[in-house]
Amino acid sequence: MKSFLANVLRVSFLSLLFATHSALAQQPHAGRSLAANCFTCHGMNGNSSGNVPPSLAGRNAAELFQTMKDFQSGNRPATIMQQQAKGYTDEQLRLIAAYFANQKPQTPATPAQAR
Repeated sequence: MKSFLANVLRVSFLSLLFATHSALAQQPHAGRSLAANCFTCHGMNGNSSGNVPPSLAGRNAAELFQTMKDFQSGNRPATIMQQQAKGYTDEQLRLIAAYFANQKPQTPATPAQAR
């Protein structure tokens, strides 16, 4: 009986996981919605002020994904990003990375020259 119940729970979990994955992939703005937490530090659409912290707009999606995985695992030290990265699944990280990769990088504004 325990084995049967375990199998039912496993199938239910996998079905829920697949449904969540499919639902996220079908939402056209899923990446932007997930990336909203990043805007405070990395700027709207991934263009940070003064490039600190680094701007994410227009960067390679695979590179962004791997960087987040490195934060998750602790292979890349950070103060905030390790905790932020742990809150996402791989699929969510891929959607976030794709969102930022598709954003147009802005040229930083230069301060007006003193007269």
